[in-house]
Amino acid sequence: MRRIGMVDRIVVIGGGISGLSSAFYLQREAERQGKQVKLTIVDGAPVLGGKINTLQRDGFVIEKGPDSFLSRKLPIIELAKELGIENELTAQNENGKTAYIMRNGKLHAMPKGMVLGIPTNLDTFMQTTLLSEEGKARSLEDLEMPSEAPDGDESLGDFLSRRIGSEIVKHISEPLLAGIYAGDLSKLSIQATFPQFAEAERQYGSLIRGTQMQQKNKAPHQAPDYLPDELKNSVFLSFKNGLSTMVHALDKALQSVERRLGDAVVAIKPLNGEDAASNYEVVLESGEVVPADDVLVTVPAFRAAELLEPLVDVAELRAINYVSVANVVMAFEKSTFDRAFDGSGFLVPRSEGLRITACTWTSNKWLHTSPDDKVLLRCYVGRAGDEELAMLPDDELKQAVLEDIQKVLSIDAVPIFTEITRMPRSMPQYPVGHLENTAALRKRLAAELPGVYVTGAAFGGVGLPDCIRSGKEAAFEILANL
Repeated sequence: MRRIGMVDRIVVIGGGISGLSSAFYLQREAERQGKQVKLTIVDGAPVLGGKINTLQRDGFVIEKGPDSFLSRKLPIIELAKELGIENELTAQNENGKTAYIMRNGKLHAMPKGMVLGIPTNLDTFMQTTLLSEEGKARSLEDLEMPSEAPDGDESLGDFLSRRIGSEIVKHISEPLLAGIYAGDLSKLSIQATFPQFAEAERQYGSLIRGTQMQQKNKAPHQAPDYLPDELKNSVFLSFKNGLSTMVHALDKALQSVERRLGDAVVAIKPLNGEDAASNYEVVLESGEVVPADDVLVTVPAFRAAELLEPLVDVAELRAINYVSVANVVMAFEKSTFDRAFDGSGFLVPRSEGLRITACTWTSNKWLHTSPDDKVLLRCYVGRAGDEELAMLPDDELKQAVLEDIQKVLSIDAVPIFTEITRMPRSMPQYPVGHLENTAALRKRLAAELPGVYVTGAAFGGVGLPDCIRSGKEAAFEILANL
């Protein structure tokens, strides 16, 4: 029921980047379109920002959550421009771009010409020490194999093993691609994660040839003109004072928006009848009731399921599992750290038997993050099937990570300090059929709970630009339906 001529009340559940982006575009576009809306952001956390959390400590800029974003994904750059913080963007260090992968206890440089772990420069690929000669030969069979692309979705692991073989999947694809989701390749949907791989096979009959052609034919990266060349040429970007810069700017831009922080939503109640004052009531833990004509749910799938399950079938939300991870950041005195860096860090396949899954040489990759006489490392713990390590007690986790670092880098330096961030159930795992599942869920919501919408990392991508894009799309959809 729409209350003709009255202000539309929209409640955004979740104050992370998806919810904040949604609220920003709802506010801006409503004003542009001359529509009257009253926005309320509700979050059980006491502060806005969700997983984004920058710590300023002793001259260090430490990201306790996400640490950067892909520059080619423009929604975050466009939002930065609209917020007036584009001058705060910073590029990756030119001398901090080489990535390494561990094999047999040693670090090997990622072969040049690899695109998301797919070889496109076959000369450099054949020279790599990461794979055996048999493993390389098996990967190249992809160029001659017939296409066996299924009609529907399949797992990322099944697809890659079928096309380029198990050895390259185990030693390159798994640590690289699974690292993005902390996931199990055998369970992740290819269509929801890397659909360009499936398209390469369909169009060119070969993953390698298709990836080569996609690289050759793709339009040049259209970086906005207002960015300096240094930013245009960097694969990853961040902010000089950390990613919380964006949260602070959104907070400021949304000053007129009502907030209910530190008070979690416990129920969404539909109201019926012509006398109803609103379409829904959003019930908070404190007992407060917030009236809403539209509700946008941006929290993780398991929380969204708890709120919506009493009202509608949410089997698709229950199908999205989450993995728990932890970040362990260590600061060292450069004078005691007997190691120079020539890259961005390294990845660790499961087969290597270490506790860490990856390590970013943060002070070399991002020059703004550390004083010149210090070294900053960021290590990752936890992945699908191996989550208990992320939940170790602090002392045990610090010791485990330090032992791995000392072993891999052949150092005996002791950190000045260590910052641990645990993120339980933080990484959504997109199952096979995910895109069809979420489309079906949204169709069901529109039919059975009109005015209730879902968006966020559980649906259209885990990166910050993807969350911003999905938040913006949700805002436009809501306004179109007012």
